[in-house]
Amino acid sequence: MLFKNVSIAGLAHIDAPHRLSSADINAQLQPTMDRLGIKTDVLQDIAGIFARRLWDDEVQASDAATLAAEKALADAGIDRARVGLLVNTSVSRDYLEPSTASIVSGNLGLGENCQNFDVANACLAFINGMDIASRMIERGEIDYALVVDGETANLAYKKTLERLSGPDVTEEQFRNELATLTLGCGAAAMVLSRSELTPDAPKYKGGVTKAATQWNTLCRGNLDRMVTDTRMLLIEGLKLATATFGAARQALGWVVEELDEFVIHQVSQVHTQAFIKAFGIDPKKVLTIFAEHGNIGPASVPIVLSKLKEMGRLKKGDRVALLGIGSGLNCSMAEVEW
Repeated sequence: MLFKNVSIAGLAHIDAPHRLSSADINAQLQPTMDRLGIKTDVLQDIAGIFARRLWDDEVQASDAATLAAEKALADAGIDRARVGLLVNTSVSRDYLEPSTASIVSGNLGLGENCQNFDVANACLAFINGMDIASRMIERGEIDYALVVDGETANLAYKKTLERLSGPDVTEEQFRNELATLTLGCGAAAMVLSRSELTPDAPKYKGGVTKAATQWNTLCRGNLDRMVTDTRMLLIEGLKLATATFGAARQALGWVVEELDEFVIHQVSQVHTQAFIKAFGIDPKKVLTIFAEHGNIGPASVPIVLSKLKEMGRLKKGDRVALLGIGSGLNCSMAEVEW
């Protein structure tokens, strides 16, 4: 999946407005932890997550994605009538049907010739959406594509905290569901274009993908609950990421020291440090947001890329590595030439 004629014409993110601290969560769960004899502060001391953001309760995934899409379209400065594809990539969704993409498309007033659909692949879906859109752009089928993601975790927090506060919850259930409380809300959107239409825009060069789907049982979630084997997910995820990184070296000519920024999917402190150590990455080249935002699912990679842009940290010609991994297990690594 390597591209020669695809650029990033617009990029934006939205941070959810309400901060929920891990200290507040721990206070609510303290009676359960005392009863079970759990003394380790997993959220803060191990995961390194001190807060996450939540939306107002009535905000739907499509609402969040629409906000980010409007901002990305403004950043691109294009007529939305020229958008030929909208891909929604969020884990969160308004309904089983219609697609969340169709709701976002309707909210944006996109035209009848604009294809729209959802792509679901856990935390990897945004990069998958970029690749699908880029194939269509590369073939000359469309001029512009819009990839969006809106993640809502409010319901998961409400239901999980209710369950883990119950008098009959076991230590196994507590540990299996604790990863739910690392999730965060947020939204991101990206406008991709044919490079000749936006000659000064950053180039999306594409990347490589590998799968280890024999491990599809390690993390399973619904809108109100996620059950995770965090230890095995880290072990097998790192194995898959190492194989994918090797493939990226071959396909993209990656030399760690020559890459300027690494946008790593933000799961936790443990996962991020493991990636940095495994690949010999300079920590100064990794912007981390998990401490204050948690794991925002597939929106994580584009949000970090957007924050780097907003900070003015990306310079013309910078090589930016995108490292994504999702339960399933699937892993993609790609490059943007800024």
